Formats: sequence, structure tokens, C-alpha cells
Amino acid sequence: MHLVHRGFDTIALSIQANISPELFELLNAEREKAEEGRAPVPFSYGGADFDLSPHGGNGYRFILEGGPLDVRWFIKKPNARDPWGIRISVGSTLLATQGLGYARAYIDKTLARLGVRFEAHQVSIARVDFCVDILAPDFELIPEHFVIHSHTNRADYLSAEEDIRSNGKSGRFTSVTIGKMPGRQVIIYDKRREVIGNPKKAIWWDIWNSNLEKDGLPPLDASDASQSRVWRVEVRAGKDLLKDRWQIRTWAQLDAMLGDVVAEAFQKVRYCIPDPNDSNRARWPNHAIWDLAAGSSGEDLMELRSHVEPDKVKHVHRAEHIRLILAQVIGNATTLAALEGIQESELIDYMAQVGIRLSEAVRTDPERAANKLSEARGRYRFIT
Repeated sequence: MHLVHRGFDTIALSIQANISPELFELLNAEREKAEEGRAPVPFSYGGADFDLSPHGGNGYRFILEGGPLDVRWFIKKPNARDPWGIRISVGSTLLATQGLGYARAYIDKTLARLGVRFEAHQVSIARVDFCVDILAPDFELIPEHFVIHSHTNRADYLSAEEDIRSNGKSGRFTSVTIGKMPGRQVIIYDKRREVIGNPKKAIWWDIWNSNLEKDGLPPLDASDASQSRVWRVEVRAGKDLLKDRWQIRTWAQLDAMLGDVVAEAFQKVRYCIPDPNDSNRARWPNHAIWDLAAGSSGEDLMELRSHVEPDKVKHVHRAEHIRLILAQVIGNATTLAALEGIQESELIDYMAQVGIRLSEAVRTDPERAANKLSEARGRYRFIT
């Protein structure tokens, strides 16, 4: 077993402030365009660039995203009776590649560009996820090996053709979740399996390999599960746990107490090696994977990062989009060939003819083609 990543996976916070009437009017006008087109539209203000969604949600009028670094901004219509007008969710890509310090500076800088002014006490931390990724190809997850309080909820997932809750069917367990949000959750799951199944997660191979290179070890072979299976142990601290149990609301309080929050989680929930001669589960020893995860969380947590540069993130996202779109183009052209009665021996020549037909379509209506190209450039401007 080897540690290949540790750091923050999600941070969610609210800001006790509202946007200006001017910014609201601009956002409202652009959202109408997004609604008409049923797709996000580019939005820039004060030097900050976003994609504005055609819809809101959960009481927020606007939802903005800032590119592949996985930060989402939820903004309410200004209301003096509801001063908590902004919510921010920072995802794993930014936190894993740049660290929490960078994320906090990015939030402050972006809010300043939007004209939002606030003090330190006007920040309310709503959720913090801390994760540890461990390369452990031979590890087998057995839900019954967890030692938890009898009243604590546990959900197990096993792999079949698709993930289903365990109900006695055979299969390899790929995930176990202990507890419920917005309290405390502790999760262990097959992270490699998630990354393989989600093109948006492809950057994790670079994150893991960057850390392996730093340790003088060779990169992972993504095609070979027996050599590259990575398990994630994740502690999620929700609003109720942070505020009620630990009195954590501000950044300063999080800095001072997060290590204790994570340490307590690893004590309250343990993955163990059963002792057949001892019926008292509380005395069962920790499994090595649990000790490794818990031990790695005892160090300074604030500035953890993998040192994968932002340009690398863009490159990986762009390459994955190109791969997927090319596969779709080939699939559609092959389907077209079948519909037009093309035989297998004629397929290569047919593909060349499809290229000519595409060129002719552009030549016939160059204005429409130019507009489509411009729209695509705008849609993917963060990764090109």
C-alpha cells in the first residue's frame, strides 16, 4: 500500500453579502439569453469569466461556473432581509491541484472583481471533505469489518453490471458509507473505478502519478486494475457537525480545529481486522489501510496539493473532450454507413467520402458553419 494523494475534496461556504443591483440586472439579462438557448452562456464582469447556467436552484437565482477547476457560484437576488446571498462550492480539481490556500485567495479575488465586500466573520463554512487516496490493488473491502456505533447508519455498495445496494447478492464491494450528511460521513470506495467510468475525472491519473514521481516511483498503468487500484478514504464534515459539535464557522476556526475534526472521525469509525477469539469488536485492531489514512491526516492539512499545474488540467480536459467527440463522430458516421447500405469492405473509402460531404456542407453555408464554430469556441473557451 502506498499513499498517492491526500487533501481536500470539497469546500462549501456562504457569504453574508449581496451582489449590486447593477450586477443583478446584467446577470438577469444574460440568464434570459441562456434560457432561450437552453444552454449556458459566457458571462464576464470585472475581469472574472464564467459560464452562466440557464437555471437557478435551491433559492439561488443564478448559478455560475468558472471553468475546469470546478468552482460553482450560487447567487440570490439581492434582498435586505436575506443577507446570505452567495454560496460557493469548490470542487476537488482546484483543491487537489492548487491547495486550500489558493482556493481561498481565488474566492476573495473573484468576489472583489464582482464588487462584493465582506469581513472575515461574514464567512460561514457549510461543508468540508478531506480525502486520502491509497494505492492498494490487493485490498478487499468487507463492510462487516467496520467498527461503528450501533445507531450509526451504514450503506454498502457492490459491483455488478451497475452499482446496487447490497442485498445478499454476490459481487465485489466497491463502496461503504458510514453516517449521514449534514452530520459526519466516512466513506471508503474504489476511486479507480470511479475515475475509469467518468471522463471528467481523468485528471486524477496525473494527480496520482505526480505524487508517485515525487516519491521516486513509476506511474500507474491505468489499464491494469491489479497494479493501479486506488482506494479513497474520505471524511465529510457537514454543517451540523461543524457548527453544532465543533463551533466552526469561519476560516480561522477551520484552520484551528479541522485536524481534530478529521482525527475524531477516524476514531469514531474504524476499519478493522476481525479477531475470531474476541467478540468485543471495540478491541479489534485497525487494518493497515485505516492506520495509513488516519496517520496521513495528522500532519498539516492546510496547504496540501499535488503540484499539477492548471495548464495540465486544461490539457487533460481538452484531450478527453477530443477523444469523446471523435468517438461520437466515428460512431455517427458508421451508423450513417449502415443506413446507406455500405458494406464492411467499403467502409474506409466511405469515411473519406463523408469528409468530402462535410466540407461541401461548410462550403454551401459558410455563415452557419462560422457561427457554430464561434459557439463551440465560447463553450470550450476555458480549456482551449
